Amino acid sequence: MKGSEQHYQEDAIAQNILETEPSINGKVVALYSILCDTYGTDHLVLKASKLEALELLRSRNPAERVLGLQRVIYEDPTLDEIPDASEIEGILETIQDKVADIIARRHVEDDLEQRIMEKMQQRQDEYLEEIKMQVLKEKTASSENAQTLKRLALLEKKERTKLTRSVMEILRPHSLEEIVGQKRGVKALLSKIASPFPQHILIYGPPGVGKTSAARLALEEAKKYSATPFRHDAPFIEANGATLRWDNREVTNPLLGSVHDPIYQGAKREFAETGIPEPKLGLVSDANGGILFIDEIGEMDPILLNKLMKVLEDKRVEFESSYYDPYDERVPQYIKKLFEEGAPADFVLIGATTRDPEELNPALRSRCAEVFFEPLTPADIQDIVRRASAKLNVGIDPRVPGIISDYVVEGRKANNVLADAYSLALYKAKGDSKNLTISCEDVYEVVQNSRLVPYVTHKVEDNYEVGRTFGLGVSGYMGSILEIEAVAFPSKKEGEGQLRFNETAGSMAKDSFFNAAAVIRKITGEELGNYDLHVNVVGGARIDGPSAGCAIMVAMISAITQNPLLQSVAMTGEISIQGKIKPVGGITEKIYGAKLAGMKTVLIPEENKTDIPPGLTGIKVVPVATVQEVISHVAKLPIQYADGSGGV
Repeated sequence: MKGSEQHYQEDAIAQNILETEPSINGKVVALYSILCDTYGTDHLVLKASKLEALELLRSRNPAERVLGLQRVIYEDPTLDEIPDASEIEGILETIQDKVADIIARRHVEDDLEQRIMEKMQQRQDEYLEEIKMQVLKEKTASSENAQTLKRLALLEKKERTKLTRSVMEILRPHSLEEIVGQKRGVKALLSKIASPFPQHILIYGPPGVGKTSAARLALEEAKKYSATPFRHDAPFIEANGATLRWDNREVTNPLLGSVHDPIYQGAKREFAETGIPEPKLGLVSDANGGILFIDEIGEMDPILLNKLMKVLEDKRVEFESSYYDPYDERVPQYIKKLFEEGAPADFVLIGATTRDPEELNPALRSRCAEVFFEPLTPADIQDIVRRASAKLNVGIDPRVPGIISDYVVEGRKANNVLADAYSLALYKAKGDSKNLTISCEDVYEVVQNSRLVPYVTHKVEDNYEVGRTFGLGVSGYMGSILEIEAVAFPSKKEGEGQLRFNETAGSMAKDSFFNAAAVIRKITGEELGNYDLHVNVVGGARIDGPSAGCAIMVAMISAITQNPLLQSVAMTGEISIQGKIKPVGGITEKIYGAKLAGMKTVLIPEENKTDIPPGLTGIKVVPVATVQEVISHVAKLPIQYADGSGGV
């Protein structure tokens, strides 16, 4: 409502304008009315008063009234030049444009203000709803419902339903004394752990000989020694190198740990909503103060292995994230500590592998002590079978251990065969385990169903044969015998004899064959051109090195001279064209391979005598340096050499 005074002021101004020129006065009245509607009459009168324009608007002079409008429109009280009559129309046009701009701006401002109010109301409603939900969550403090509780009950029911323990869990060694055939390896392993300064260790050996069990039990044994740094609760963390892979995106790393960024990698909700990255610790931190055992460490990703070696040096794992802000007060103290100091990773690494040492990363080998586990002999397999039958509380035919040792060379596989035979015998007895006995027939049936073949097809005979001898080879960590035979016939034409050697044995074996031919001519004076000589490696075995040269030469001499060779002797060594026996690798494995085959004597190069395993029993190892020494141990009859010497 307008007051009486305001009405009077408005009417007085309008009356003054109407008394002047009609056209100019009409425009002034119209503009004034529009300004009153835009600003409001009270506000307009107050504004005109402040700008010293009120008296001008009340004037009878049209030019003065136009000047008053100018002061109001431009909000400038310093305007004092009264326009001429010729200028008034132009000024009024300008004022009209200005008034139009003011009206348009006020309209936009009003519309924007309305929108802002609506948005504020909407956000306020959403905020109130969020607060209500938070209050409800805090009040209930549980996300359980009927469906989740039902699923929990079903899961707990499944947990209570168990068939039995794994048979391998029962047969697994539970003390270091139960690990068969690895007395030296276990001693070396324990001595490196049960020390005030335990070392990182690499264990080499064939599969199924107890490497994992030995590592696990060695820690428990080391805890008993007061000199070791391992506490009674020191952890033993196991991982398999074949399953550990390096992720270039660094989204996850179960070995070393990773950082879950709040946006892409799913940190916890309370961290994600505040933009805080969350570090996740890996196995190296879980193993802190204990042992990290990595089986098949030779299969690890090279990049991941290099990062693991950095952790071995620093004994800590460092974390990085572009989302981490060290000055953010919302970051918990433990997250700050992980980013600024890293996570502790002070552990002893034990890696097991079936690979040769040369195949492993040299930098890893330089940081670790190395322990070699030996292949199991038939006697070891038989001992394992007897121990396993006692744990299963079942009787066995006395011949069963020997049969199993013919078909397997791994302790784990021997336990598997016995367990299968036990199940078969129990099935035949219709589940009655009382007085149960595993028979030879049970074992043979398991062997046939598993398509197993005897590991050693040749049984040693303590006799003599012409042109037949045995070399030694290595595959992995298992030694084996190579049966080599030779036959010689007088050539149809003197000096036109042919030398033949089976190509499947490989180029290095073929070189050994020609070296042997040169040595035979040199030491015996025989012209090989007078013979058709054929040498064969039985079974088509491929020979990767020159170590069969000695055996090839002896077989050739026997074939040419018809001198029988002792069949219980195996030999290894490279033959030089000077008639010397040169050193070769894999001596330990070859000796065990000969022992596995039942050989009584093994001839090795003189320079390899330091490689003979200490405490070796059940086989005789003889170092030799020349061809003549080799022949003296295997030939039945004396041989006359070119220099006139000879011997048995």
